Amino acid sequence: MIQVIVAGAAGKMGKRIIHMIHEDPEAALAGAFERPGHPDVGADAGAVAGLGETGVPIVGSLEAAAARGEVLIDFTAPEGTLANLRFAVSKNLAVVIGTTGIQGAQLAEVQDLGRRTRTVMAPNMSVGVNVMFRIAEEMARILGAGFDCEILEVHHRLKKDAPSGTAMRLAQVLADAKGKDLDKVGVYERKGIIGPRTDDEIGIQTWRAGDITGEHTVMFGGIGERLELTHRAHNRDNFAKGAVRAAHWVVRQTPGLYDMQDVLGLRHL
Repeated sequence: MIQVIVAGAAGKMGKRIIHMIHEDPEAALAGAFERPGHPDVGADAGAVAGLGETGVPIVGSLEAAAARGEVLIDFTAPEGTLANLRFAVSKNLAVVIGTTGIQGAQLAEVQDLGRRTRTVMAPNMSVGVNVMFRIAEEMARILGAGFDCEILEVHHRLKKDAPSGTAMRLAQVLADAKGKDLDKVGVYERKGIIGPRTDDEIGIQTWRAGDITGEHTVMFGGIGERLELTHRAHNRDNFAKGAVRAAHWVVRQTPGLYDMQDVLGLRHL
């Protein structure tokens, strides 16, 4: 039985993670927290998630929630995730990070801290998406230079970062498979008289509309044919289930920074 702490417990992802923990007979909700001053601080975490009373209150910090926990699941914001990870390292908590939009110096610090404890960090915790990463890599290698690579990602109108972390991971997977530097071949906007497409570029395009949970498509376009690989998320439960699966896995590991490819055993296939 793993004892799980949930960050952002009153948020959309936090509530779904609490649901998935509740449905898992080998997991228990050990703590739940929100930012200080959040209106749900003091409320029962299960009641806020729509499960009914669980006896676990939402508190105002990880420090207040950490007494009985062994693994933290964090889908919050870059600044909060970084602060939570610092505390987790000091207490030897295992961590699952699904927060997106972590960049630059923050990313470097998160990676450094993550290696000091047991950390799974992935832009997308969905099992299906992580299988997609692996298949896209193989497709790019097999199809080779005769096929152009394009990525389209579609999300709800409230998503703050673009392109999505998943799209960026897909782009990196394709670039690595082709032996290219993504910083040099990634194309994020096309407008006006742009001339013919180059052989090396990888297009990453973004749509935002309505309440779309998330869709990602990789297109390999050849002469006279094309292949498309698509993942569609119907709701947030696939991310929450993947995060709980990662939590089960990471508590048994030695210190290090891992991702969902490690959790699913896809790294060396």
